[in-house]
Amino acid sequence: MSKPSLREGILHAGLKVMFRSGYTGATVRDLCASAGAPQGSFTNHFRSIEAFAQDVLDRYFANLQGTVREALDNKSLSPRQRLKRYLDIISSVLERAKWSRGCLIGDFSIETTFESKPLRHRLEAIFQEWRAPFALCIAEGQAIGEIDATFDPMDLAEFLLASWEGAILRMKVERGPAALERFKKIVLQTVFKEQK
Repeated sequence: MSKPSLREGILHAGLKVMFRSGYTGATVRDLCASAGAPQGSFTNHFRSIEAFAQDVLDRYFANLQGTVREALDNKSLSPRQRLKRYLDIISSVLERAKWSRGCLIGDFSIETTFESKPLRHRLEAIFQEWRAPFALCIAEGQAIGEIDATFDPMDLAEFLLASWEGAILRMKVERGPAALERFKKIVLQTVFKEQK
């Protein structure tokens, strides 16, 4: 039986360290200690902390894409219901973290864009890729009159994700769900045309 990869262990543990300490606060020592790996193993698997952070970010985004598919690909629900389901799934994840952990994409967007050009470019690509399935769902909802058709679906998807990220940041400050609930209430009653 083969030994588990130290690289995988460091990546798995590193996600928790990045959430706790942030990009600039996470040290190689912390990452390796959290993974139970010798410090020298970090440089065997990663060129730099920046390269490591990009791998962690990609892993996080791949997991998030699974959540997006779970919510938005469920054709038994209407487009509006699917979008609401996504917000509810993420809210549940944040509640399990006791409102103290946000979104790594948002956290990195704040912390790394002045520190790292490669991470800034990767985050831009992630946001473009992330909004595409939302735009498709929104367009479908607009076609059947369930979602306000005033705005372009891609613009509305961009607004939805950017505003949701802002609500998550506010949630972290307040350590409670009020910002998320305000966001959902306003978006559902206006853009998504849900009855009060």
